[in-house]
Amino acid sequence: MKSNRKKTAPTSGKGAKGPSGNLIRGRFARRRLLEVEKFTASLPFDRRLYRHDIRGSIAHARMLARVRLLTRAEAGRIERGLKRIEREIASGQFVFDLSDEDIHLAIERRLTQLAGDAGRKLHTARSRNDQVALDLRLYLKDEIAEVLKLVEALRRALVTVAREHVETVMPGYTHLQRAQPVSLAHHVLAYVEMLERDRERFEQAFRRTDVMPLGAGALAGTTLRIDRRFVARELGFSRISENSMDAVSDRDFVLDFLSAASILAVHLSRMSEEIILWTSAEFGFAALPDEFSTGSSMMPQKKNPDLLELIRGKTGRVVGDLVAMLTTLKGLPLAYNSDLQEDKERVFDALDTIKPALDLLAKFWPRLVFERRAMSEAAGGFALATDLAEYLVGRGVPFRQAHDIVGAIVRETAEAGKSLGALTLADLRRHSQAFGADAMEMLRAETSLNRRTVAGGPAPSTVRARLLRLGR
Repeated sequence: MKSNRKKTAPTSGKGAKGPSGNLIRGRFARRRLLEVEKFTASLPFDRRLYRHDIRGSIAHARMLARVRLLTRAEAGRIERGLKRIEREIASGQFVFDLSDEDIHLAIERRLTQLAGDAGRKLHTARSRNDQVALDLRLYLKDEIAEVLKLVEALRRALVTVAREHVETVMPGYTHLQRAQPVSLAHHVLAYVEMLERDRERFEQAFRRTDVMPLGAGALAGTTLRIDRRFVARELGFSRISENSMDAVSDRDFVLDFLSAASILAVHLSRMSEEIILWTSAEFGFAALPDEFSTGSSMMPQKKNPDLLELIRGKTGRVVGDLVAMLTTLKGLPLAYNSDLQEDKERVFDALDTIKPALDLLAKFWPRLVFERRAMSEAAGGFALATDLAEYLVGRGVPFRQAHDIVGAIVRETAEAGKSLGALTLADLRRHSQAFGADAMEMLRAETSLNRRTVAGGPAPSTVRARLLRLGR
């Protein structure tokens, strides 16, 4: 009697792929739907982990040979094969197949072709769960180191600008209203302080990423005798994970990185926003360099800060990456779930956003041309009101009374369409006999700046001391 059952693809035999077209055969008899294959594959984006996957696999093979689960000859064939695969991928000769699902199986498939049975032994005592955790940690360690270099380059650029403008007076703002005189150097160094904290956050993220998870297996380790600390030393990790379930399901280190990246992006956005304001005709504090500006397709006079606007706009992407990852993790039971596949795209996107932004801003700041006169003029006038009040305090007037006196002076002067700089000593003494001849010095922005010698203040002497501590 003729059977009506459909024939299935072979699931065994040397070099045969499983029913889904990949190396994993297991219990499956029928091929996975192509639509499912496309939806679940991470290969289109996780291929950028290939160097780290190969580094981890070489260390794993050396460990397997060390504990005699591989012969030295087999380990040698594996290592030579993996290095050849790395060259093939780097040169664009490697043929990727969507049925491989991810970069791990793509490399293993090619390794099996090159090294035969030795290649089939590489996955001994390893799961893709601990393998991908290893790859991502290796990748992030390298990338965080690069981000730290870019943060330092921007910090140096800002310090260079500050050194040139220690005595350049400008208005400081609260509520985007002119408040008190500061120096451009002091203003710029505020961002240096932010970057110092950003550096600390990335260093902390690095330390929490620097944990070696390989050996955790799928979730419960392995019964085979392996040497996890050897692998950690080979790969430059400072310690190994202490719980196998945590090792494969933990993505706290990704959150640490994305949190640091989000805060950095917010700092870069605020910086960009201020330059956009400063270079507008309404402020006129600086002029955009041509090489960092764009024009209008219609209006020939336009010089637009598109670069800065995009840095400001792309901040939403990085913050979104953090929120997306937090949302992915919030309901996951232990241990591994495929939801965690979403981690890599979030990390890649954040890196692809903050790295060029850091690089471009480091090149931008030294070429920004400042209009010193416009800034100095804006720093005077009513921005000196607090100096008058503090002068009175120095003459024994209670601060609240001094505040009221100067408030009345400001109101009267503004109603007359004048500025504080236009007042005479007689004008001041009509409001308080505590004003002496030296009070007129308080109506100069430069005097105000030089007197603000409080620790952390904007006086040139204080700023120079801070620059000395910051170094180059």
